[in-house]
Amino acid sequence: MGSEWRGERHHGLKPHAEAKAERLKSRSKFKVWMIRTTTTVLLWTCLLQLTALGQTWAPRVWSGWSSCSPPADVPIHGKQSTSIFINKTVLPPKRIYRNNGYMMVSCNGGLNQMRAAICDMVAIARYLNVTLIIPELDKTSFWSDPRSCSLGSEFQDIFDIDHFITSLRDEVRILKELPPRLKWRAEKGMVYTMPPVSWSDISYYKNQILFLIKKHKIVHFNRTDTRLANNGLPLEIQKLRCRVNFAALRFTSQIEELGRRVIRILQQNGPFLVLHLRYEMDMLAFSGCTHGCTDEEAEELTRMRYAYPWWKEKVINSELKRKDGLCPLTPEETALVLRALDVDRHTQVYIAAGEIYGGERRMRALSNVFPNLVRKETLLEPSDLQHFQNHSSQMAALDYMVSLASDTFVPTYDGNMAKVVEGHRRHLGFKKTITIDRKVLMELIDQYANETLGWEDFSSSVKATHANRMGRPTRRVMIPDRPKEEDYFYSNPQECLQESL
Repeated sequence: MGSEWRGERHHGLKPHAEAKAERLKSRSKFKVWMIRTTTTVLLWTCLLQLTALGQTWAPRVWSGWSSCSPPADVPIHGKQSTSIFINKTVLPPKRIYRNNGYMMVSCNGGLNQMRAAICDMVAIARYLNVTLIIPELDKTSFWSDPRSCSLGSEFQDIFDIDHFITSLRDEVRILKELPPRLKWRAEKGMVYTMPPVSWSDISYYKNQILFLIKKHKIVHFNRTDTRLANNGLPLEIQKLRCRVNFAALRFTSQIEELGRRVIRILQQNGPFLVLHLRYEMDMLAFSGCTHGCTDEEAEELTRMRYAYPWWKEKVINSELKRKDGLCPLTPEETALVLRALDVDRHTQVYIAAGEIYGGERRMRALSNVFPNLVRKETLLEPSDLQHFQNHSSQMAALDYMVSLASDTFVPTYDGNMAKVVEGHRRHLGFKKTITIDRKVLMELIDQYANETLGWEDFSSSVKATHANRMGRPTRRVMIPDRPKEEDYFYSNPQECLQESL
């Protein structure tokens, strides 16, 4: 009995142990199944993500990296015999440097004065190893966009801001705005603001301005015109100024497209001359030049000059200033000079200017001699210019593009546009630019008007005077201790030009 009981007891425990073992085995299988299932789900998720990324980036990245892909300039032919090109934008590598602080700038003046200033500010920021904030453009002076425009023109309204930043990233870091940790200081006016000393060389910025930037972290330049010297700068600084001007400062796609359209229209009709006729009301009022104006017009110009308190020169002898060559040519004088230079009367003459003071009455002498006078307003539909109409800087940008493309460029006054366009045309291969010697011309014109000089002698004298003023290679005039009297860097950036002097 006892042995049988023990046997039955033994046999009763065995099924219990086996059940326990089976349960453990089942749990183990379940864990393995869970691990496999989870792994499979993760792998499928990754695969789906990679597929999505491949669809997004493949045209730009994988096709460029694949050893089976054609070069970027080789067309790929599809089923419908169409071809596309793989465009690769190769950005310059970022320049790594220890940032000494941030430089904000508020440009003053018209478009071309601001353009030159932006080039200077980039060069200064590069030399000081600071971060440049996208420049603020002038919206308050007479030469800026009208105050009636609620916003005026910002940097990005005129220039391609992304191209500006990326094309210079191997030289200097440029940001659209201050980092958030510093932006609040600028908004509260807690920024060190100053105008740099005019015509300063780079040592001034290194020895005085850099200390202020390191101390205050942010320095705001509230004036930027002519703040960097023409001469005596390191070659790399001069070349950087040119790089910014000729490559980094590209107009917006809207301005570029419209400018190219104007150029195509002009070129379809043959050669064309751009006349920068600086005979606008503001120019005459502030220069005090009233030759050829009526008494009523002269009084109106004088009232305008007195209405602007910041314009220091009030009492001006117009005729004396004209004889010194300090006045823009009148439309009548311009017609006479172009005739004397043997400009074909059927040449298209594009007027790059604002509204001419005196209107049709003053332009009649010019249009009688050159009947093919055109402007952007006559070549385009009003709807084409609607977006730009109340933005003087954007309209000036269109004239700038046309001026660069012209067969001949003739400025009647040596303002900022005349100087910057002249230098840019030198860079494009010394394109013909006639820089008028107004002081000599005034004497010749008066002699011709008084009939003390015949036409043949007058024409010969005008040609001889300008034989070496056609935009050919020449050295900049350097006058130590008198930088205002020197030749302007941007009218003749000789360090950046192809032809040796």
